[in-house]
Amino acid sequence: MNNILSFEDEAQAYAEIEAMGYHPMALDFPAEENALHWHDFDSVLYITAGELTVSVEGGEASVTCGRGAKIVGTARVVHREKTSGYSAIIGFAVAPETLTQPINKPLPVNM
Repeated sequence: MNNILSFEDEAQAYAEIEAMGYHPMALDFPAEENALHWHDFDSVLYITAGELTVSVEGGEASVTCGRGAKIVGTARVVHREKTSGYSAIIGFAVAPETLTQPINKPLPVNM
């Protein structure tokens, strides 16, 4: 999570995603608190309802974002998320059907 910005409405979110050449998808997320993980793609997330708290590994504090927050996510940034549920429009830098599974990549286990 490199930047937390803002947006006005869903039309703006879709227009910005299209201008970036990203692939938009509207999603609803249930309550969740996940472990540190990373993604192998860049993305931009526009929160349309609810709240999401994001913590970046090595960061000093968590940031809670609500409706109107735009989060720019860079591939391979290690982070965790906590939410009681939220809705968002996400722009993926790659076509959603090409996303590798799991989406949330676990940290390597050092032995």
